[in-house]
Amino acid sequence: MIDQTFFKDKKTVVMGLGRFGGGLDSALFAAKAGADVLVTDLASEADLGDSLAALNDVEIRLCLGEHREDDFRNADILIVNPAVPPDNEYIRMARQGGALVTSQIELFFQLCPAPIVGITGANGKSTTTSLTAHLLTAAVSNRVWLGGNIGHQPLLEIVDQIDKDDVVVLEISNFQLEQLAQIQAAPQISLITNLTANHLDRHGTFEAYCRVKEGIFKYQDVDSQSVSIFNAEDSITRAWYQKYLNDHSRRCLAFSADDVPVEYAERFPLPGRANRSNLAAALAIVSCFDADPAKVAEAVGIFKGLDQRCQFVAETNGVRWYDDSKATTPVSTMAALNGIDEPKILIAGGYDKQISFAELGQCIAERAKGCVLIGQTAEKITHTIEQSGGAGVKIKHADSMEQAVLMADELADSGDVVLMSPACASYDMFKNYVQRSQAFVAAVNALQ
Repeated sequence: MIDQTFFKDKKTVVMGLGRFGGGLDSALFAAKAGADVLVTDLASEADLGDSLAALNDVEIRLCLGEHREDDFRNADILIVNPAVPPDNEYIRMARQGGALVTSQIELFFQLCPAPIVGITGANGKSTTTSLTAHLLTAAVSNRVWLGGNIGHQPLLEIVDQIDKDDVVVLEISNFQLEQLAQIQAAPQISLITNLTANHLDRHGTFEAYCRVKEGIFKYQDVDSQSVSIFNAEDSITRAWYQKYLNDHSRRCLAFSADDVPVEYAERFPLPGRANRSNLAAALAIVSCFDADPAKVAEAVGIFKGLDQRCQFVAETNGVRWYDDSKATTPVSTMAALNGIDEPKILIAGGYDKQISFAELGQCIAERAKGCVLIGQTAEKITHTIEQSGGAGVKIKHADSMEQAVLMADELADSGDVVLMSPACASYDMFKNYVQRSQAFVAAVNALQ
């Protein structure tokens, strides 16, 4: 078992500083533990500005814009960013040189003294994770920590502040589950929101993607404290529920949007069935704790949702604009389209993860009056809309977010909603979904 003293004076390479805190958290942790830390990233100093600023007062060496072979061959410890594929050549070099290869999520699981609630899935996991922490904070006596792949405070650097009686709620990505599989670790309470094709550019097939996701249950400690929670409305996770239900040494639960009590559904401010499913998932987790029902009900009614997830931006000339930049899969965008009743103009498209847009095309044909498409997938999405009989949908292509907003404004009438819900990752035109969101909000504000 690794502890913080293990890092003292060891040559520790952090591969991938990143822009969302993972590499930064690892670097700060290793430096605090007394390691000789080198951060290496293919991105430039300009691209990593915010992360680098947080390292100004820390004794850490940097190698930016390249990876140097000797840094990996001579490392004692290599901490790998989740975005780096496990078959990367530099990881092989480090292993051949005798380095311990690990990751932020592996280290946190090995060091955290508190029980961990882990939430994964293709869609809804960020909202479910944040909502779960919100409800637990309001309704249980334990101190609750929120973290993981969700944009909140990274937890590894402050793991020494977490007590065994606390509760940690983590959003866990498929890339992080790949890393946890290396040490066969999983949360004490594990939940999956749903499964749809995603990240096929990394995993190759949907079946391989599902195998990675199943690790959140497969590697749980099989004892009376372990709880596995599945979506009863998803055919694959429902089958997993039946499979693990036969393992009598763990507790298995299933949830459905239809499970949400009326008093909770009426209080909950987020629209649509997909959000009711997220609420049902969070309530299933809360049921594993000694929670005050009255405080749970009160907390349900004041949950505000997350940035870049169907977030209202502005109203211009009677048109309401919504930012759903975090919708990086077709299913996420379909949930957003189905959750808004007004006539809709959709802005969609982006980096091609080799996912089918057939169902999305059908949904757009049925639910949108217009569509402005951007990025690598614009032609693919156009084709699926046309194949789905969407002759009545006005389709335009834009070369930038600013142009897309202007085109959407031309298509929209008073009373309409313009929804920027890309159904794709952002990497073809933007650094990340946050920068995409910022471009959209700036363009909308410019209309006013």
